[in-house]
Amino acid sequence: MKRIIYKDDDGVAVIFPSPEWTGTIEELAKKDVPTGKKYKIVDTSSISSDRTFRNAWEVDESLLTDGVGE
Repeated sequence: MKRIIYKDDDGVAVIFPSPEWTGTIEELAKKDVPTGKKYKIVDTSSISSDRTFRNAWEVDESLLTDGVGE
């Protein structure tokens, strides 16, 4: 299972595909990541399940190399 991460004004945003989504993860990223925002598609295992400090999550923008929201 994959997730999409990108930086927004509050830190790191994570997009979880709905079970009903029938397209590819790449199509979802282009559709749902805000226009102009770089994103990365990552394995679910790389996203912490501990939500205690969720607003403190960070990602180096240089790692967001899979595309840009349209």
